[in-house]
Amino acid sequence: MKADVLSDVLRAVRLTGAVYFDFELSSPWVAEAPPSREIAGKVMPGAQRVIEYHVIARGACWGHAIGQEPIRLREGDLIVFPQGDAHVLSSAPGMRAAPDMSVFARPSTPLPLVYELGGGGPDRARVVCGFLGCDERPYNPLLTALPAVIHLSAANPQAPQATTGWLGTLLSIAVGESGSARAGSENVLARLSELMFVEAIRRYLETLPPTQTGWLAGLRDTSVGQALAALHGEPSQPWTVEGLARLVGLSRSVFAERFTEMVGQPPMQYLALWRMQLASRLLVEGAQVAAVASAVGYESEAAFSRAFKKLVGQAPATWRRGN
Repeated sequence: MKADVLSDVLRAVRLTGAVYFDFELSSPWVAEAPPSREIAGKVMPGAQRVIEYHVIARGACWGHAIGQEPIRLREGDLIVFPQGDAHVLSSAPGMRAAPDMSVFARPSTPLPLVYELGGGGPDRARVVCGFLGCDERPYNPLLTALPAVIHLSAANPQAPQATTGWLGTLLSIAVGESGSARAGSENVLARLSELMFVEAIRRYLETLPPTQTGWLAGLRDTSVGQALAALHGEPSQPWTVEGLARLVGLSRSVFAERFTEMVGQPPMQYLALWRMQLASRLLVEGAQVAAVASAVGYESEAAFSRAFKKLVGQAPATWRRGN
């Protein structure tokens, strides 16, 4: 069975979205966000990792992760902070402000929250800000493969990272829906957030240079991508390095070296960790430990429980209670 590995991972880590803020801005203005771990429990209770993104709906501004160079953002641009870094958006580069933690509390009023910010100057902008939640434990290979910042620009329609086509349509719908106050808008915006993130990852993948390594780069590598598809398509099968090497038409040693170089870990270690991710979700959903063990390729409940505790750090029943 051939698997869409990226979709498989996104499905397993429970991607969920929400749009919270719709800012009307006038120069000078600055908005600073703390590391997402400090606000995750407020903005998306239950999410293990929160990813923030911002759509420049009108005008222009500057944005950057703390410690990095400011990026000029123009109308139609999308900027994403996959690693949850503290970051700043501002009317001019170099501006800073203490984060206002009170604005991140989940309100009882319908989303998005509309704010006006700034000094009333001539430079105007509108920025729609959203959050995405996902699981990062016990294993999310996508998160470790993403950079601190993804910037998709509307400036060059020919560039892989341009916000044209499908992504541009999603951005336009999100911006329109944000100001519509129509019934169901909050749910529509949440789903749009998820779609925009997936499309942003696809665009980012297209920009990776041929020499790039990492899990995402491995998806497009002929042999490694084929092996990943096999592992994700049938994770319960008794895979071996030799069997995967035959499948992709390489010698055992060449395949093992290439897979490890691209993905960052040997094939069997990757499979073991991915099985634990699948198992963790089944446990939380209420499946019995014996059924979970069988579903992810273990011959006995005892063998699965030992592997789960070794790789996750908790017994399966303890994980279920804590998640």
